[in-house]
Order: sequence, then C-alpha cells, then structure tokens
Amino acid sequence: MTSSFFRTALILGLLTAIGPFAIDMYLPAMPSIGKELSAENHVVQLSLLAFFISFAIFQLFYGPMSDMWGRKAPLYIGIGLFALASIGCALASDIETLIAFRFLQGIGGAAGMVIPRAIVRDMHTGVQAARLMSLLMLVFSISPILAPLTGSAVIEFYGWRGVFWAVMIAAFIGLILLSTQLKETRPRDARAESGLGSAMAAYRLLLGDRNFLTLTFIGGLGISSFLVYLANSPFVLIDHYGLTPTQYSMAFSINAVSFFTVSQLTGWLGDRFGLIRVMRLAVTAFSLTMAAMVVVMGLGFNQLPVMAVFLFVGYGFLGLVIPTSAVLALEDHGEIAGTASALMGTLHFVTSAIAMVIASLFFDGTALPMAAGIALCAVGAFILTQATIGCRRVIEAEAAAE
Repeated sequence: MTSSFFRTALILGLLTAIGPFAIDMYLPAMPSIGKELSAENHVVQLSLLAFFISFAIFQLFYGPMSDMWGRKAPLYIGIGLFALASIGCALASDIETLIAFRFLQGIGGAAGMVIPRAIVRDMHTGVQAARLMSLLMLVFSISPILAPLTGSAVIEFYGWRGVFWAVMIAAFIGLILLSTQLKETRPRDARAESGLGSAMAAYRLLLGDRNFLTLTFIGGLGISSFLVYLANSPFVLIDHYGLTPTQYSMAFSINAVSFFTVSQLTGWLGDRFGLIRVMRLAVTAFSLTMAAMVVVMGLGFNQLPVMAVFLFVGYGFLGLVIPTSAVLALEDHGEIAGTASALMGTLHFVTSAIAMVIASLFFDGTALPMAAGIALCAVGAFILTQATIGCRRVIEAEAAAE
C-alpha cells in the first residue's frame, strides 16, 4: 500500500473521530458542568442526549447532500458548524445554552460519521475497501482510548470549558487537512443525477434491499454490544468490582486495543478467504465467545479477570465484523454511497439506542445483566448472518469477489 493510502485513511479516520471524541472527552466533565451551571445531573445528561439525537438524525441529510454536492462541501459545512458550536459550548453561561449548542454540535459532527464511508466506497471496492475501512477504524478506535484520559487532563488544567476548546481545535485541524490533503471523489456528472427526488427514491430502494439491511443490522448489533458495555461498565467495574477511575480507563482501553488490532487483519484475511467468509467466521466466533461468557459467569465464575478475557477475545472478533459488514453493505450502491452510508449510520444508532434501553431495564449493578445484553446483541448478529447466507445477492457477491 502506498503512502497516499495511509494518508487518506488517517485523514478520514480523524474526520470520523471528531464527533465521538466530543462524546468521550465530555464524559469526565459532566459533574463539574453541573456544579458550575447549577444544574441537576439529569439536566446535564440532557446535553449528552441532545448531541446523540442530532448526531443520529442528521446523518440522513448529509448522505444525500454528499451525493448531490460532492463529498467535500458537506464536510466543510458539518465540521465548520461543529467548530462554531464548540465555541458556543465553551462560552455557555447556563445549561440551556449548553444543551442548544450541543445539539448544533451533533448536527455538525454527523457529517464526519457519514461521508468518510462514502469516500471509501468511491475510491475502492472489495478487499481494498475493507483494507482502507479497517485503517480508518484504527484511527477512529483510538478515540475511546485517548479521549477520556485526554478529557480528564484538560479538565484538570483548564476546566470543563477547555474540553470544548480542545475539540474546536481538532475540528479546525480537520478542516485544514480536508482542504489541503483530500481530493473530491464524487464526479460532477454523478452529482448531476442526484437530487431530492433521487434521494427519496434511494432511501426507498435501500429500505427494500434485504442484503443492505441485513448487513447493516449485523454491524449495528455488533456496535450495540460495545455501547451496552460503554453505558454499563463504569458502574460494573468501578462500583461492583471496585476499580479506581484510572484502572477503569485502562480496562476500557484494552478492549478497544483488541478491536482495532484485529481489524487490521481484515484486508489480508479478505484477500485470502473472501470478505463473506471472513465476516461469517468472525460473527460466529464473536457470538460463541460472548455466549460462553454468560454461561461461565452464570455458573458462578463471575470474577473480573474471567469477564475481561472473554470481552478481549470477543471484541477482537468484532474488529473483523464491523469493517466487512460495512464494505459489503455499500458494495452494490456506489452511485448512492452517501445516502447508503447515512442510512447505515442512523440505523446503527437506532439499534444501539434500543439495545441500551433494554439492557438498562435489567441492570442491577452486577456484571451478569451487562454480559447478557452484550451476548444477546452478538447472537442477534449471528442469526442475521445466517439469514444473509440464504440471500442470493450476497452469494453472487462472494462469487464475484473470488
């Protein structure tokens, strides 16, 4: 692979990570925000919810925009809005203002989640696309490792407002890289065929495409398993197992390391065995690992090291599932890659939100309900994968890839 291949992956990964970085860095700041702005904890949490809502919904708009206007213009708009909204958050004098600017921040950050995937599809298909997607995710996956630690350090020296100045600087760096290092990948003649009518037609097409939806929900359930862990692990690892916040950060980071390290094998494995076979094997191993975790913990072996080993192995396999399912879902939709990426992102967030709500209903502060929620997501992905095997279009795609 050439240096330009790695450079593209780095830039796209940074653009993708800007939105999630604003989530992960923000978490340690929430208690101090409530104290300074005289807001109850549940009201401060609304600022996080506002970001999530706009971040999920507005992906549906950026996809068609990138098909109609090209990839770079909506990225300029989105990342620029994110930077300006970050300044508004940093200067907010009350919680209502902060919530409003967090909503705008989510609108801007949604562009970075949708459009890089469309750019990957513009540039490559098959194994090369999987290789680029896995490199993009390598950069993206650094966020849950570095962001909480970085956020804590920034807060210690500059207060919670420093978090928003930091993500604003990251956004401006993204704009500079976008302007100087990334070429437009959506040709003008392709844009001429795109409009509001074609966008609605594209969404109807995608919602009727069993192949696309199945692969999207496979990836969505995989992501849901990680977000169920994200939402519950602070209470389980700190309150139940007694870890310190620093120890928790390290334990959380280990799973992310497993995920992005194994994901780098996607291109090599796909080239050797085919993307479909890699995805099927990875989903099967992922679901078996997480199901075994629940069985073992249910039998009374629920010590932290036992759960940690299962999670490390399981999320390693997930590192193969996410990039392969995304590449295969977009494979047949190059003409509407932006719209397809947008619908994929929104469905991922909707699936994750439902999974997190259901898991929260059964959470009792111990590890077993969290593990069960993770395992159910993994088994759901396995069931959908088996349904995908019977889909003629996927079988044909596998034969063509070989």
